[in-house]
Amino acid sequence: MPDASAPISLIYRFRFEDGTERDFEIRLHPETLELLLEGEIQRPEWTKLEFHQCQNCPLGSEVEYCPVAVSLANLVPHFGDVASFTKATVTVLSKERTYTKDTTVQKGLSAMIGIYMVTSNCPVMDKLRPMVRFHLPFATLSETAYRAITMYLLAQFLLMQKGLQPDWELKKLPDIYRAVSIVNKGISQRVSAASSTDAGANAVVILNSLGDSVPYVIDNGLGELEPVFKTYLDEKKQSPSP
Repeated sequence: MPDASAPISLIYRFRFEDGTERDFEIRLHPETLELLLEGEIQRPEWTKLEFHQCQNCPLGSEVEYCPVAVSLANLVPHFGDVASFTKATVTVLSKERTYTKDTTVQKGLSAMIGIYMVTSNCPVMDKLRPMVRFHLPFATLSETAYRAITMYLLAQFLLMQKGLQPDWELKKLPDIYRAVSIVNKGISQRVSAASSTDAGANAVVILNSLGDSVPYVIDNGLGELEPVFKTYLDEKKQSPSP
């Protein structure tokens, strides 16, 4: 029997054209999905809360360090000397399956940084944490929108079960992603200040473009996704009401 108390592990493996490899293991609490940092936790100057603090940061002066920046502090230096468009084969290994993609460092790093950001205990990014449990590396714009909307609707169903007021019309989801976009911009500035190359900062920019697609899809009536639900929307095929 698998140990239910064991951390969830994801391994990101970057293999470069010269044959060198870099492995990064991400360990998450099995229930809360909180990022489990190991070893000596680095807190360089750029991780302080007031350093390029996000405009919508809800944390006060009683918090000395930005939780997202601290979570990235041990990762960013590994790519400080790598150009963003450097080619790499990125493999993501989990207990359930393995993903592999020939891509660039910035896109592989973007998928990995996304996990760090939403599991770091940032009050803004926490809203996206459930998506990490069903992580999809290298997601397209459509896949990101689909996963975000289905995650949010499931959250509303759970709220309804607890007797709370659900938001079936997705009114608050665009606001969540607009707040996340502001955090992405702030973290991009931090990472840029900490790196001599643009790989890390560009990785966050890619995350931001994916996140920005979600409000756009909602505001434009979900037209791109609607055709795949034709079976549900075809009144002639609906079961009669009891």
